[in-house]
Amino acid sequence: MIDPTTLRTDLFVDGGWRPASGGRRLDVVDPSTGQPFASVADADPQDALAAVAAAASARPGWSARAPRERAEILRRCYELMIEREDELAALISLENGKALPDAHGEVRYAAEFFRWYAEEAVRVIGDVSVAPSGANRILVQYQPIGVAVLVTPWNFPAAMATRKIAPALAAGCAVVLKPAAETPLTAYAVAEILHEAGVPAGVVNVVTTGDPGPVVSAMLHDPRVRALSFTGSTPVGRLLLREAADQVLKCSMELGGNAPFIVFDDADLDDALDGVMIAKMRNGGQACTAANRIYVQDGLREKFVAGLAARMAALPVGPGTAPETLCGPLIDQRSVDKVDRLVTEAVAGGARVVLGGRPLDGPGYFYPPTVLDGVAAQARLAREEVFGPVAGVIPFTTDDEVVAAANDTEHGLAAYVYTRDLARGLAIADRLESGMVAINRGLVSDPAAPFGGVKQSGLGREGARDGLLEYTEAKYVALSW
Repeated sequence: MIDPTTLRTDLFVDGGWRPASGGRRLDVVDPSTGQPFASVADADPQDALAAVAAAASARPGWSARAPRERAEILRRCYELMIEREDELAALISLENGKALPDAHGEVRYAAEFFRWYAEEAVRVIGDVSVAPSGANRILVQYQPIGVAVLVTPWNFPAAMATRKIAPALAAGCAVVLKPAAETPLTAYAVAEILHEAGVPAGVVNVVTTGDPGPVVSAMLHDPRVRALSFTGSTPVGRLLLREAADQVLKCSMELGGNAPFIVFDDADLDDALDGVMIAKMRNGGQACTAANRIYVQDGLREKFVAGLAARMAALPVGPGTAPETLCGPLIDQRSVDKVDRLVTEAVAGGARVVLGGRPLDGPGYFYPPTVLDGVAAQARLAREEVFGPVAGVIPFTTDDEVVAAANDTEHGLAAYVYTRDLARGLAIADRLESGMVAINRGLVSDPAAPFGGVKQSGLGREGARDGLLEYTEAKYVALSW
């Protein structure tokens, strides 16, 4: 069990810990009880600008270091995270509510970004070519963009931080991380690991705040900042893009999702059920890649719904820190109210409750695993991110019908397809308006793959080589020899 009194809770700026201006504090709530268990420093815009100043001062020295040296530090970050997996998983479960098996999975996934970008740090390779006219050579090299502001959500407090920090450091940038107010302690634990691994003072700074609008705006309007990476909702992403336009910042935006999970009649039923449990229930459904609309073809629908309800009913619900829990609480009461409202409206629109369907009584922010059958395509449950343990099944008959329905959304982050016919699966994947498609898999994320969406699900990519290039500028030099 984590002892809150041992945790770092001040701002991490220029390699040290400091209180917020005026000593303001922000409560951290355990969603399993609804009660505060710790507090962290509550930064204002001046605190944030001090972090920007530290990053700007440290950046030249960091970018001048040999790529191999940066790589070895990132590799050490990976090793330290793996060594402290149990401690970090317990902390994530405490402040996020995530079930311990999910929390352990997140720590391993988060650490892998440090290992991947330790390997990529030495491969920021440009190219040389002959101009078509033959008059000169074209030399292209990739240089670090500068100071980057990183804004992360509460649902994956370790992985969303490392997915941004690791490529930025590999490229030679310095950063200011603004984690979500709901889950700040994991970010500070990651900062400790970075410091211990040898990241120089000022290269990584972490500021928490209960009023993110003015704090982030101040950083985005500082001319020393040249990039913004944001993971969060599409409405907030739109606001940040407008703010970033004032300084013409390079923006990487990983925004909302509304993932279709398509099961054809010829799918392996058990494989499809295994996959939907991963795609729907990872972090209790609180993931941007979560299966949000489950389309099942007519011939398999009855068996699929029965199998899904049986598996969902078998999930123990409880505090994230309890070893037996497989479905923890939602992050706050507002989330419970939203999920309940979406379910109530879907049922009023004709959906049938197969399992669950009502909030749980007692302390904490709990909603039970829920299965609805016959959800209307126009129900808000199928139009908005649910962000909860609710599986809404929508029937379909033809390939053309399900592709049109899957694409009928402003979002385009992830999609899932189950079929035994690989040619059919690839053909459907080509037609889906989505940045990522998983065929016969319930998990799509991988540090070695480009993560991101199309339409209003985002700009740019994280992971793979693509994620590193988000923190660089391509410089072209024309030369003759």
